[in-house]
Amino acid sequence: MEMLTIGAFAKACRLSPKALRLYDELELLRPARVDPDTGYRYYATEQLEQARLVAWLRRLGMPLARIRTVCALEPGPAAREIRAYWAGVEAETAARRDLAAFLVDHFTHTSEEDTPMLELRYAALSDTGLVRAANQDTAYAGTRVLAVADGFGPGGAPASTAAVEALKILDRDTLPAGSVLNLLEDAVRGATEAVRDIAATGDDGTTLTAMLWTGSQLALVHIGDSRAYLLRGGELFRITHDHTVVQSMIDEGRLTPEEATTHPQPALLLKALTIDETISTPDLRLHDAHPGDRYLLCSDGLSSVVPDPAIQRTLSSIADPGSAVRALVTEANEAGGPDNVSCVVADVVAVDVADEVADEVRKEAAKR
Repeated sequence: MEMLTIGAFAKACRLSPKALRLYDELELLRPARVDPDTGYRYYATEQLEQARLVAWLRRLGMPLARIRTVCALEPGPAAREIRAYWAGVEAETAARRDLAAFLVDHFTHTSEEDTPMLELRYAALSDTGLVRAANQDTAYAGTRVLAVADGFGPGGAPASTAAVEALKILDRDTLPAGSVLNLLEDAVRGATEAVRDIAATGDDGTTLTAMLWTGSQLALVHIGDSRAYLLRGGELFRITHDHTVVQSMIDEGRLTPEEATTHPQPALLLKALTIDETISTPDLRLHDAHPGDRYLLCSDGLSSVVPDPAIQRTLSSIADPGSAVRALVTEANEAGGPDNVSCVVADVVAVDVADEVADEVRKEAAKR
């Protein structure tokens, strides 16, 4: 067995001697031999492959504990583990990108004359469907808050209601001072506590997909398998990621999207608002609003039976939000209505300031 000094081995695998000593201490990459007198480390040439793998994974930014897991796996499972890690990195990067965009916008001074005034026009509808005996969904649309929650378990209905009610504190004319994401995070913490107060058992809980309108942006909170979509320029984009076992298997390459449609447990959740704190951490993101944007929030009672192209056609062809939510619920019921179905549709529209002032004058005159 050919041996290399730690210096020669470090040069060959592009890891520093300092890193090799650390990996030895962590039992991630042990030397083949250690001189009993000098303590000098020697490595076998056969260890180069593993050392290079460690170096590559470190360049990806993978934590050492996860690298140890990958190194212990066969090639197939190792590839799936790396794919799953990178999916998480991309999701985190997207959230950080949104935060960076918010900060750039926050510190970029633009005059109010150059920025159109925007407002939301919205509608919400929840329906029991054709199979379920009761409706455990809650849908809400207000001046600032849009929300859909899909309860589950014996206490699912009060859980979904409690989660949405806790967010309504933000549905006011003026938001409290502070970062909008921090405000939303605090409200969601209140929603989580409200669900825990109501949940009778660990089987009770709710999904939650909600948005907070600031006047120029929408802050999104999401946990579970309800969804948020954005229709922009005629194209439909799903802006949430399902927290389900099936979606995780797709992310890891163990299922194709086509195979996922026939999975026996498509709604098995990995994350939701429950009494279990370990699975109650939601995703938080910011979205810049553009005039003409249309947002859809829906429970899986719609998305599981009405394909995205059909949703896109309905959202693109029906201008009025109220008519759009009624049409979407009808489509879900025509597809069998196997579950409760809830929808919120909200349009971002540019407001004519002169018309707004005239409306206010008329309202004041009517009060006299």
